Amino acid sequence: MHFKQFYLGCLSHASYYLGSNGEAAIIDPQRDVQQYIDEAEADGAKIKYVIETHSHADFVSGHKELAAKTGAQIVFGQKAETGFETLKVKDGDILTVGYIRLRIYETPGHTPEGISILATAEGEPERLFTGDTLFVGDVGRPDLVGSKGFTAEQMAAMLYDSLHDKIMPLSDETLVFPAHGAGSLCGRSLSKETFSTLGEQRKFNYALKPMTKEEFVRIVTADQPAAPAYFAASAAKNLEGASSLSEIAVPQEITGEQAANFSGVIIDVRNAAEYGAGHIPNSINIGLGGQFASWAGQMIPVGTPIAIAAASYEQVKEAVMRLARIGFETAADYILLRENTPVKTTPQVSVEAAATFIAGTSNAQLIDVRRPAEYAAGHAKGAVNIPLDMLSRELDRVDPSRTTFVICQSGYRSSLASGILENAGVAEINNVTGGTKAWIDAGLETESAAAATACDRR
Repeated sequence: MHFKQFYLGCLSHASYYLGSNGEAAIIDPQRDVQQYIDEAEADGAKIKYVIETHSHADFVSGHKELAAKTGAQIVFGQKAETGFETLKVKDGDILTVGYIRLRIYETPGHTPEGISILATAEGEPERLFTGDTLFVGDVGRPDLVGSKGFTAEQMAAMLYDSLHDKIMPLSDETLVFPAHGAGSLCGRSLSKETFSTLGEQRKFNYALKPMTKEEFVRIVTADQPAAPAYFAASAAKNLEGASSLSEIAVPQEITGEQAANFSGVIIDVRNAAEYGAGHIPNSINIGLGGQFASWAGQMIPVGTPIAIAAASYEQVKEAVMRLARIGFETAADYILLRENTPVKTTPQVSVEAAATFIAGTSNAQLIDVRRPAEYAAGHAKGAVNIPLDMLSRELDRVDPSRTTFVICQSGYRSSLASGILENAGVAEINNVTGGTKAWIDAGLETESAAAATACDRR
């Protein structure tokens, strides 16, 4: 067997190539598909199947383009409501790829049509491709398909049955290959590891511990973060079939004057330090060095006109591609930041400087934009938690007249938050470099969520 995992860090997404005896299958491909075609060519194989474990919500898949370019069949679970020619599979079906047997298990729970695939071949370990049913350290969240008529509790009950009736009877030695790793919003506490064994998951995955179905439902439905608005659009596009990337319009360069009057959102894709040193007024900073597409999808409504502000055209092309991977195809303009471009600055201050300033005045506020669980685990003393994905809706909690310091874990999210606050009219904004990690490493005073709540009550 020729086997390869393709891991896309910015989306925490794993896709897979399996080849044998001149045939190949691709599981859960990303939108830009040339890498799979190149792999098959190097392997001397023809792609026979493009298999989707479910209709993904967090990214747009390239299954339709890949099938068109290779003649492969697109495979979905039998309950998938696809708008294109599809080989629908059900429990117990067997697909063959050379000498590899792919056994289908219907595993609803994350979505109704979800499937898992067990790949077996002589002399090879069994490999189970679980999609978003079972992750390393977690299971797929059951609350993303409300529009299909199921409650989160109903989906969680299906997930329990899928795990206990289909997956857990397999041997401990079975290798588990999920569709996502840490950072994905399709689960809550995914591991950084991109594969595991079923035996290891029995030991360490909370969701596989002995418990009743009722207990399982309660645990996996509790405290799920809000789903980004683009998830529904991505899932729908995957069932409809996305267009080829070559059909997306090439962005056109605009001037500084045009950027100043741009009616959509300007995304500055440079790092936080470069953005802080000088950026287009009222642009927001989503750096290519982090989970760019995921944050763009969470912060910007689908269909919004987008202009890319960058240091080079290479950055522009990368940004357009990464936006297209989540179904955003409206980045029609770009501006290259040059010395004569009108800019605004955002001071980048160290944790020591921030702490000293805040301690010396009553007219400062420290906004922590991390997720509630991160904040609860420990934060800078006096910091107020407004999670980044909630900031635009909770601006009334920020006093625009006070000197504002924004902090996250490392400085990436706080730089994005500073742009949102700038757009909201907050005058004095400072991005705390190094974030909470640097604050703790410097030995500055911290507190727990419980202590902060007690202070708020006084």
